[in-house]
Amino acid sequence: MKKASAIICVYNEEKTIKDVILSVSEAIIVSEIIVVNDGSTDNTKQIIEVLKKEIEITDIHFKENKGKGYAMAVGVENATNEIIVFIDADQTKIIPGYIDQMTNPLLKKEYDMVLGYSTINILRQDVNPLKILTGERAMYKENITPILGKMKESRFGVETLLYFYFISIGKTVKFIKLTGLKHKDKYKKVSFKKATTNYINEGWEISYTAIKNYDLMLKIINNNIKNFKA
Repeated sequence: MKKASAIICVYNEEKTIKDVILSVSEAIIVSEIIVVNDGSTDNTKQIIEVLKKEIEITDIHFKENKGKGYAMAVGVENATNEIIVFIDADQTKIIPGYIDQMTNPLLKKEYDMVLGYSTINILRQDVNPLKILTGERAMYKENITPILGKMKESRFGVETLLYFYFISIGKTVKFIKLTGLKHKDKYKKVSFKKATTNYINEGWEISYTAIKNYDLMLKIINNNIKNFKA
């Protein structure tokens, strides 16, 4: 069976990183864990170094924050397996087998990228209007290698970039609801002011990435036109 490299990019997640790494280490398909510490200023680095004594981990530590896209790209550059699985470091409730849910469609050659999303409850309805921004996703390394340079420049716009890129080159994408998986809200990590500022900055980076990669959007539009005419 093909094996996967799990890439965990982390920035100041001392309260969750240990449980996330331990849960990933239990996934049978994962034979390599790469943790990219994106300039954390809390105890994240120390926690990773302690875990490394118990679990085989490739740990990469940046002296300063370079952005999520850069960290993800460096993780891919250091990966040795065919399948790449990205895992968010801020999971507060982890469900068994969620990595298998994301990688099985790849192993069966049914899809090229799988996005595993969680939901929030609004008016008794489970919703997620921004599923393409989920941090949990799986894909083949060969499909992501051509855009590592763009990923390094995208910061929090990296998920938008990946989605547009895969669609623009005709790759298939599947969304899977990971029922029960939960992440830590920014407002529970830092002050209200700082969390709001972070959300605004992330929104800008996502928008900027979409505008900067308008060529991918044009490809998607042209492909849709061709398919419509066909």
